[in-house]
Amino acid sequence: MDTTNSEEKISFKTKVKNFLDKKNVHPSLKTYFIDAMGKMALGLFASLLIGTIFDTLGTITTLTFFNDIATYAKNAAGASMAVAIGFGLKCPPLVLFSLVAVGLAGNTLGGAGGPLAVFFIAIISAEIGKLVSNTTKIDILVTPLITIIVGCGLSIAIAPYIGIGANYIGEAIMKATDLQPFLMGMVLSVTVGILLTLPISSAAICASFGIVGLAGGAALAGCCCQMVGFAIQSFKANKWSGLVSQGIGTSMLQMPNIIKKPIIWLPTILSSLICGPLATCVFKLEMNGPAISSGMGTCGFVGPIGVIQGWLNDLNSGIKANITALDISGLILISIVLPIVLTLIFHLIFKALKLYNDEDLKLDL
Repeated sequence: MDTTNSEEKISFKTKVKNFLDKKNVHPSLKTYFIDAMGKMALGLFASLLIGTIFDTLGTITTLTFFNDIATYAKNAAGASMAVAIGFGLKCPPLVLFSLVAVGLAGNTLGGAGGPLAVFFIAIISAEIGKLVSNTTKIDILVTPLITIIVGCGLSIAIAPYIGIGANYIGEAIMKATDLQPFLMGMVLSVTVGILLTLPISSAAICASFGIVGLAGGAALAGCCCQMVGFAIQSFKANKWSGLVSQGIGTSMLQMPNIIKKPIIWLPTILSSLICGPLATCVFKLEMNGPAISSGMGTCGFVGPIGVIQGWLNDLNSGIKANITALDISGLILISIVLPIVLTLIFHLIFKALKLYNDEDLKLDL
């Protein structure tokens, strides 16, 4: 048996693996869809979302100072996302800083689907930049050159098409929700709520596909059910620290407990199953603020603030005549009251059936 070729293949694979390890390049779904996407959401939060909040302050106070800040923050969204992705991928400094240009190009050329274009293009550029980093004596020229050429080149070549594709998907989801608000209300509420609790960024996904309108309202309902629901469901085990950390922080904290005992996830999922169609069919709750807010829930109260921002935008543009009592009551009920009541009911039923106990929801805070 000739083992020469086999040994050469093993040697080649080992060399490639060692090289990738040395460059800190570890391709995997976790690396890209959890680590990178999670950090991308922070980049969106620190630019587009904060800019929207400043815009709201400017509208409410009539101080143009806030609106000016909002413009600068929003314009930095592409660069902020790309640098955040690079940070999540542990890029060397020269690669990280070069991603500013890459993010700007991807987000600009990607149009409405800019965040999705930035996500893919920034990852490719960052990984290639890491591979060439510190391989020559003129690294200060080579690394930025390669990273920016790859990133901007890809942006010019494919970002518009990624943007168009993302826009089509987002529009299809929103049209389906308009046509089938009950069914899509359930599907979106449950799906986006689950994504919020998983170590995947629901905010980045909603931003990438531009999920707004009734679809955004359903997504918001699901996120609020997860965050507020787990906060109240686990109150006996985690007290006030758990209420705050989950209610206005993230329900992702419960993932270790969910892995141990998946049944604890059912009360919040059932709540979102009910709240989704209530949001779309009864209260006609629309998220006409930034799409990222659709996937934020009550994290820093960003979701409800996004709805309010949408109301203000619609008032200014003449689409909406006034903010009604149904609007306000619907937002409060969907964001806070119903997730508390429904999750608590299911929680008590499941406990009575001895499917789990309060200690199964204990957080290590």
